[in-house]
Formats: sequence, structure tokens, C-alpha cells
Amino acid sequence: MEELIVTNPKITLTIAGNDASGGAGIGADLKTFAEYGTYGIAALTVIATMDPNNNWSHGVTPIDAQVVKDQLVTATAGPEIDAFKTGMLPNVSVIEVIAETIKEKKLKNFVVDPVMVCKGETEVLNPENAEALRDLLIPLATIATPNLFEAGQLSGLGVLKTLDDMKAAAEKIHEKGAQYVVVKGGKALEGDKAIDLFYDGSEFTKLEADKIEKATNHGAGCTFAAAITAGLAQGLTPKEAVLKAKDFVTAAIKNGFDYNQFVGSVFHSGYRLDQQKGI
Repeated sequence: MEELIVTNPKITLTIAGNDASGGAGIGADLKTFAEYGTYGIAALTVIATMDPNNNWSHGVTPIDAQVVKDQLVTATAGPEIDAFKTGMLPNVSVIEVIAETIKEKKLKNFVVDPVMVCKGETEVLNPENAEALRDLLIPLATIATPNLFEAGQLSGLGVLKTLDDMKAAAEKIHEKGAQYVVVKGGKALEGDKAIDLFYDGSEFTKLEADKIEKATNHGAGCTFAAAITAGLAQGLTPKEAVLKAKDFVTAAIKNGFDYNQFVGSVFHSGYRLDQQKGI
């Protein structure tokens, strides 16, 4: 008779949108959580669609705030959540529901991925969301992971172009309450390195990887934040979680593929597959 093996996996929650192409959103988060060996759960906030007949233009359908709240009641009715993240949030009402739940349930290890623009788009989803994210969620965050555009919005510094700009923005966002900040410069900065910047409130750590010529990077931001979340759940320090997440998302980009003629997606199993190959 086989012995029953009882597992007690770490629980990771994503509160984010759905991307039916699977590269970003809750699809990216749940796959990343699984790659880290955690038990991923999700509360859906928005459905994002992309139209292949109209140059991959984006549509955003919000989930009602009460439905988001009901999902969070379900999600928090099981074992203790070890770490969680937010992604695309469609409006202030949903942000308020999330902030209330965090305080009520005393949730810990919170990663804010302050999604303000769909990849391939240039218009902020809802301008008032930036203020709500800054005022309601950033003060509750363990780690905030804005890209250059988002960091400029949250810090009030506008367009960020240099490493010094990133440092100034990280300091401003830390002052607003985030315990740690990662500003994602990625491939946007000049040079041959993809650079992100980690700030712990006193010291900066520059994270570098070689730029990938043909970067299949759809979902990279979601995947990076999800990897940090899972790392925190598994007991890594914030800095350790960020450093491993940088390696994880770099491997996901290197192993990415062309989903169609419009978008190239990261492959969330890339890190594990590289490890198996001894890369």
C-alpha cells in the first residue's frame, strides 16, 4: 500500500486581468507560480482582448468591483496566502476593494505591478488609476515593479531616460510607502544591456542582462512580478527574489516564440528548461 504524501504548498495569489493569448496577465502569473512550485490562485479584474483583424488593437472589459470582492472572499477562505500580486486594475473602485481586503485580511508579501498601458499601446488605461495606485496600493506594497513609464507617473517625474532618472523615481516611490522598488528599464535604455534597478530605501542594485536582439517579450513584466511574488512565498528575501526573477524572466524571453505576426510571447518554462539543459 502506497504511503499517502501530504503536501503543504505555498499559496500565491494574482489579482489581475486575463490575456487570452496566454503571454501576460493571470495566465503568465499562474504558469510562473507553478514553475516556482507554489499553488497559484487568481482573482480576475479585467478581460483584455486583442483584435487580429485590426492590427492587434486592444479592448478592455472591466470586472465589476463587487465580483472582484467576491472572488477575494473566496481566495482568502483557504490556507494563508504566502504572497500575492496585482496586475492590470481597470478602475478606482476595484483598487479600493483590493486595498480594503489587504487591510482586513492582513495580507503580506504584496507585489504591485502597476500596469497602466497594454504592451503595444500608448494610452494610459485610466489616468485616475495612477493616483489610486499611488495613494492606496503603493503604501501597502512590499515591492513595487513599475516600468519606466509607470515609474514616471507614480513618482511625478514624467519621462525617465537615464539610470539617474530611474534612481530619482525609485526614491520618490519608496517615499510614498513601498518598502522596496524595482524600476524596470529593460531594453529602453541605451547600450547593450537590459537594465533594471532595485532600491531598498538606502542602496541601489543594478540588474543587468544582455539585450536580446529578437526579444519575444510579451508578458515579461507580468512574469517578472509573478516570479518575485513566488520567490517571496518560498522564503527568499526581497533582493534575492528580485535577482532570481531577473534570471527567470530573461530565460523566459530567450525561450520565447512568435505567437502570431503581431506579438512574440515569453515562454514561462524557459528557466526550468535551461536548467535541465545545463545552460
